Amino acid sequence: MSIVTANLAMSLDGCTAGPHQSREHPFGTGADALTAWMFETEQPGRGQDAQLLTDGLMGAGAAVPRTGPLEMRGGTTFTFVTGGLETALEQARKAAGERDVEIAGGASPVRQYLAAGLLDALVLHLVPVVLGAGERLFEGLAQLALTPVEVISSPTVTHLRYRTARRD
Repeated sequence: MSIVTANLAMSLDGCTAGPHQSREHPFGTGADALTAWMFETEQPGRGQDAQLLTDGLMGAGAAVPRTGPLEMRGGTTFTFVTGGLETALEQARKAAGERDVEIAGGASPVRQYLAAGLLDALVLHLVPVVLGAGERLFEGLAQLALTPVEVISSPTVTHLRYRTARRD
């Protein structure tokens, strides 16, 4: 059976985006460092980063995004569901078949899936930067239980994989 995952880059102070998020600045202002590691995977010592991107972020059978509608080159189409988290997840699971489902769209949707107990695994890409302000992933999730599964370090980011406590 497929699992429901989320991958987020996060600063040391828990922000997944800087302040002043907009369509022009989806990660907010001052937060370029959160995603820079994704575009530097050809550098020496970065093979694990490239593998994580390929396996995790690109290997999902379906994603639950935040905004839309959106049609991509190559035939990928995003279907947007307004019936709530469970309905969106049910449709994503059907679309994914046996492959995993990735919750996308930043801290807000991932936080909602964590709060609802609908996420199986959380992968945080911890970037050694302090933003000071922005959107924090764990805001309002004080009782969240995470079990560490794996830690992978590279020169510019530490990847932390956690199992979550589902409420099925």
